[in-house]
Amino acid sequence: MGWAFLVGFVVVIMVALWRFGKFGSSALQFSAAAMLLAVAGYVFQGSPAQPSASVQTPEDLNTESVPAEMRKTFASSMNAEGQWIALGDALMKAGRTRAAVSILSEGTRKAPGNADVWVGLGNALFVHGGGQMNPAAQYAFERAASIAPNHPGPPFFFGYALSRSGKMAEAGEVWRGLLERAPADAPWKADLEQRLAEIGQSPTKPSK
Repeated sequence: MGWAFLVGFVVVIMVALWRFGKFGSSALQFSAAAMLLAVAGYVFQGSPAQPSASVQTPEDLNTESVPAEMRKTFASSMNAEGQWIALGDALMKAGRTRAAVSILSEGTRKAPGNADVWVGLGNALFVHGGGQMNPAAQYAFERAASIAPNHPGPPFFFGYALSRSGKMAEAGEVWRGLLERAPADAPWKADLEQRLAEIGQSPTKPSK
């Protein structure tokens, strides 16, 4: 079915160009050559019979269970920065993680001092990397933390990505540091302590 669709698509395009485009014979020949080259590239580079690879999406990251105080970073009004984040999130939900990384990278260039956009980029790079921590994602999270050192969002999502990568000890270290700096009445403290317990980490630093 895939090959039939591809051939049919090429035929439809060529007929449309001939019927409505008013192309001359030389232009049609050039267009046909370009279409054949594209098909050849697909034959040699594509894998139509191979099942699609699963992509880790924001739903897999379980962002809906993130405490409301931390999710505020992604619920900003639709200003310029909020639009970058919303568009990146929509692309990730559609499985277009590379495009999400590209959009949010542009967002960090337009708003280099916005920690929210850097956190969004870190999440996108983490998802695009197959749910594994990578140097680019780590840099984005750390950059966000340096911009807004008192904001709980960057260390929370950094620790969350580390835990999803299987780096429980590192995630525990990041989250314990966040707990130590947290105000006594922070509404998300209990949630974070529970998350530490779920990954087998103590909410306090181990005694030496």
